[in-house]
Amino acid sequence: MITADKLALLTNMPAAMLHQALGKQGKGYELTGAKFLGITNGGQFCYNVVYKVKDDGKDSTKVFLSYDPTVDRVSATIG
Repeated sequence: MITADKLALLTNMPAAMLHQALGKQGKGYELTGAKFLGITNGGQFCYNVVYKVKDDGKDSTKVFLSYDPTVDRVSATIG
Protein backbone atom coordinates (compact mmCIF):
# COMPACT_ATOMS: atom_id res chain seq x y z
CA MET A 1 0.00 0.00 0.00
CA ILE A 2 1.13 3.54 -0.68
CA THR A 3 0.37 5.72 2.32
CA ALA A 4 -1.02 9.24 2.02
CA ASP A 5 2.30 10.68 3.23
CA LYS A 6 4.29 8.67 0.69
CA LEU A 7 1.88 9.67 -2.08
CA ALA A 8 2.32 13.32 -1.13
CA LEU A 9 6.11 12.92 -1.36
CA LEU A 10 6.01 11.04 -4.66
CA THR A 11 3.82 13.70 -6.27
CA ASN A 12 5.78 16.69 -4.97
CA MET A 13 9.43 15.77 -5.44
CA PRO A 14 11.78 18.70 -6.06
CA ALA A 15 14.31 18.58 -8.88
CA ALA A 16 17.18 17.75 -6.48
CA MET A 17 15.43 14.62 -5.20
CA LEU A 18 14.62 13.49 -8.74
CA HIS A 19 18.26 13.98 -9.71
CA GLN A 20 19.33 11.85 -6.75
CA ALA A 21 16.81 9.14 -7.69
CA LEU A 22 18.23 9.04 -11.23
CA GLY A 23 21.65 8.04 -9.90
CA LYS A 24 24.10 7.36 -12.75
CA GLN A 25 21.45 8.20 -15.36
CA GLY A 26 21.39 11.76 -14.02
CA LYS A 27 25.08 12.33 -14.64
CA GLY A 28 25.49 15.27 -16.98
CA TYR A 29 22.05 16.69 -16.18
CA GLU A 30 21.66 19.75 -13.98
CA LEU A 31 17.97 19.77 -13.17
CA THR A 32 16.56 23.22 -12.52
CA GLY A 33 12.88 22.46 -12.23
CA ALA A 34 10.32 19.69 -11.96
CA LYS A 35 6.56 19.46 -12.34
CA PHE A 36 4.47 16.39 -11.53
CA LEU A 37 2.33 15.48 -14.54
CA GLY A 38 0.43 12.41 -13.36
CA ILE A 39 0.50 8.66 -12.89
CA THR A 40 0.91 6.47 -15.96
CA ASN A 41 -1.28 3.48 -16.78
CA GLY A 42 1.63 1.35 -15.56
CA GLY A 43 1.64 3.02 -12.15
CA GLN A 44 4.73 5.20 -12.66
CA PHE A 45 4.88 8.78 -11.41
CA CYS A 46 5.63 11.06 -14.36
CA TYR A 47 7.45 14.38 -14.07
CA ASN A 48 8.46 16.99 -16.60
CA VAL A 49 11.95 18.20 -15.68
CA VAL A 50 13.91 21.18 -16.95
CA TYR A 51 17.69 20.99 -17.20
CA LYS A 52 20.53 23.25 -18.26
CA VAL A 53 22.26 22.84 -21.60
CA LYS A 54 25.33 24.64 -23.00
CA ASP A 55 25.31 28.37 -23.53
CA ASP A 56 22.84 28.97 -20.69
CA GLY A 57 20.03 27.25 -22.53
CA LYS A 58 17.36 24.99 -21.13
CA ASP A 59 15.63 21.87 -22.32
CA SER A 60 13.12 19.48 -20.83
CA THR A 61 12.36 15.78 -20.71
CA LYS A 62 10.26 13.38 -18.68
CA VAL A 63 11.37 11.38 -15.67
CA PHE A 64 9.41 8.32 -14.58
CA LEU A 65 9.48 7.16 -10.96
CA SER A 66 8.62 3.64 -9.88
CA TYR A 67 7.91 2.95 -6.23
CA ASP A 68 8.26 -0.48 -4.63
CA PRO A 69 6.39 -0.35 -1.30
CA THR A 70 7.68 -3.78 -0.22
CA VAL A 71 11.20 -2.35 0.18
CA ASP A 72 10.25 1.37 0.31
CA ARG A 73 12.45 2.13 -2.70
CA VAL A 74 12.10 4.61 -5.55
CA SER A 75 13.80 4.13 -8.90
CA ALA A 76 13.81 6.62 -11.76
CA THR A 77 14.35 6.56 -15.49
CA ILE A 78 14.68 9.31 -18.05
CA GLY A 79 12.09 8.98 -20.73
